[in-house]
Amino acid sequence: MTDLDRDAILAGMNDPVSPEHRAGIVGLVGRPNTGKSTLLNTLLGRKVAIVTPVAGTTRNTIRGVLTSPEAQIVFVDTPGVTKPKTLLAQRLNDRVRQTWSGMDALVLLVDVADGIGRGDQFLAEQVLASGVPVIAVANKIDRLGSVEASLPVLNELAALDTPERAFHAIVPVSARAATNVDRLVEVITALLPRGGRLVSDTMVHDQTPEHFAAEVLREQLIGRARQELPHSIAVVVESFKTDETHDDLLHIDAEIFVERPTQKGIVIGKNGENLKAAATAARHEMERLFGMRVFLKTHVRVQKEWQRDPKALDRLGY
Repeated sequence: MTDLDRDAILAGMNDPVSPEHRAGIVGLVGRPNTGKSTLLNTLLGRKVAIVTPVAGTTRNTIRGVLTSPEAQIVFVDTPGVTKPKTLLAQRLNDRVRQTWSGMDALVLLVDVADGIGRGDQFLAEQVLASGVPVIAVANKIDRLGSVEASLPVLNELAALDTPERAFHAIVPVSARAATNVDRLVEVITALLPRGGRLVSDTMVHDQTPEHFAAEVLREQLIGRARQELPHSIAVVVESFKTDETHDDLLHIDAEIFVERPTQKGIVIGKNGENLKAAATAARHEMERLFGMRVFLKTHVRVQKEWQRDPKALDRLGY
């Protein structure tokens, strides 16, 4: 919780609640592309994390807050756990595991439409060994069709229990269609300790506007990138400020980093068409999210093998 705003934390602690009120921190864990960010957005009823079909899109822990009269749940969306092939992947794996010990519960998402594999089993063993209560979520259940068709894969998921520890519950959901998400919230809430709010009831997420703008642009760039390119794209917002004469206009300068000159050409595209399309879509999304007009300026730079360079990763915030 150290990354949350101090004033928001203090405000939350002073808010009066009933003796039955529950509050806690819940980690969303899973392999890449299991739907963690989609679930977070669905739970909160708004976009706080970018979503793409590309595995490994999430690179930062994102905290989203669901507040109701009965409970306050601080969800922590984490990067997908993978077999690391780069220093970036290793750092992301380490970041995920460091969050587990501070959680009141963990939600392990499994893409049941894709099938349950060795990676799911390995991750299940790890989260169950953490000592934190674990709820297994069978996500994308809508893609299996009937309830009967889903039973075998739910049994497979239940079999990921270890002899030492079992899942607290198994909840089938569709994060995209918001199916059974209310039931998941009920199961999570029952696990949390009784107590007052952790943050102000007006807080929804902990993302800075600068980081959110960078992520929105990266989302659009990934959507237009060739298959080999998405993981080589990083975005940093260098300047984020209101116009001196028009307080309804934001000026945003963003640096886009790739690893090789050929990738720079792909991002920009012929006559700049790819970059222009991505930047225009990102600008429209930013205007909707920030409620202001946006002037977006972009620069594409080559940072050789940044995913494997410790100093480059530090500069890029990883």
